[in-house]
Amino acid sequence: MDVSYAHQLKHPVFKVISQYATAQQLEVYVIGGWVRDLLMEQPSKDIDILVLGDGPTLARAVADILKVKKVSIFKNFGTAHFKYKDLDIEFVGARKESYAPDSRKPFTSAGTLQDDQNRRDFTINSMAISLRAETLGQLIDPFNGQADLEAGIIRTPLDPHITFSDDPLRMLRAIRFATRFDFQITGSCLQAIKANADRLQILSQERITDELNKIILTKQPSRGFKLMQATALLDQFFEELTALQGVETRDGKAHKDNFLHTLEVLDNLALNSTDLWLRWAAILHDIAKAPTKRFDPQIGWTFHGHEELGAKMVPRLFKRLRLPLDHQMKYVQKMVRLHLRPIALVKGSVTDAAIRRLLHEAGDDIDDLMLLCNADITSKNEFKVKRYKQNFELVAEKLKLVEEKDRVRNFQPPVSGQLIMDTFQIGPCTAIGTIKMHIKDAILEGHIANEFEEAFAEMLRFGSELGLKAVDLPPQPE
Repeated sequence: MDVSYAHQLKHPVFKVISQYATAQQLEVYVIGGWVRDLLMEQPSKDIDILVLGDGPTLARAVADILKVKKVSIFKNFGTAHFKYKDLDIEFVGARKESYAPDSRKPFTSAGTLQDDQNRRDFTINSMAISLRAETLGQLIDPFNGQADLEAGIIRTPLDPHITFSDDPLRMLRAIRFATRFDFQITGSCLQAIKANADRLQILSQERITDELNKIILTKQPSRGFKLMQATALLDQFFEELTALQGVETRDGKAHKDNFLHTLEVLDNLALNSTDLWLRWAAILHDIAKAPTKRFDPQIGWTFHGHEELGAKMVPRLFKRLRLPLDHQMKYVQKMVRLHLRPIALVKGSVTDAAIRRLLHEAGDDIDDLMLLCNADITSKNEFKVKRYKQNFELVAEKLKLVEEKDRVRNFQPPVSGQLIMDTFQIGPCTAIGTIKMHIKDAILEGHIANEFEEAFAEMLRFGSELGLKAVDLPPQPE
């Protein structure tokens, strides 16, 4: 017996579309992701409406009834879009597609429901539910997408080689859905992805990165990266990351697989943060280990300076991957540069001066840095991990105490450049920067308090060492 989903179509949008479609004798369906999410009992705010006819015309008519003023029309694609309350609704006419070898943009023509379902990326996204009154709620599932949902399978409706060659973005989408839903990609699809991996070259980097970010934001992003690596997709746009793969042994001394370590750190972090840019910091924290790898016969493998080189690599990587080059890039750069600092405190003695310097450099991002560094504690030795985490808790507590006492997060030296010039009757010169840096270091090292009086006295003393003479002492703040 066929199951009807009419009871799931009570939203005013569906009622309006159904009534209009019935009155105009149109075949109209809700199709794709909304149907998939309905069957998975997951909420969805994106609705794709398919009409055997003109999508923009239907969109305008429905928008008028719903009193929606703004409708976006995309003539080249024959689609239309508008927002209604918390929903994003897209209207498209049923179409069939053909592709040129050098582009993912299809040549389209009017088609049937079957034509439209044939062109869908995966069986789980090809299901449609009728909105016309006579067949309201009827599921049209020619490729057994419902069965694939229940089995947790990602499969293409047609030959995967054709599907992926026509639109290579679907390869990344397959991996994204597999990662998001914890589904398995069929063997034939995996083979087709590997065979067509170089087809990614016809895509814009923006489209690739958009899918990549969606994979990064899943609950267990490592699964997506392992699939991209196994299918050779990652090599197409992120060779710096794949360069971290493998373990080299020399004189009985080996290093960890830094690719797998990076993914473990990313998953650890994902348990405690949904922030995309902090997750990017996890991905890039050891990105320079490949170019800095050296072998020392005495101590084994080293990666000296990988945090500094990694920080220098961040702008170049962000630019190539079409990621933002603004404060978000600088944030990731800071995280990469500082990621060893808390770990170093765990390994060594935790001095107030070291804590103050870390607080000053990390600023308001100190909590994020601590999350990243905690995630970076990975080892197969459970005792070792437990000890490190205990020590790490001590560092966190010390950070809190020093911050409360010294207030050095994001601080500026209590004496200004103008005050220095007025006191010593000098114009702009290198001595001003030298004095300010000296005072900042004195505060961070704990030689003087982060207070005006002590800072001013130190300014006078150090200025005298530089050969400067206080001419006219300005009034000090109360």
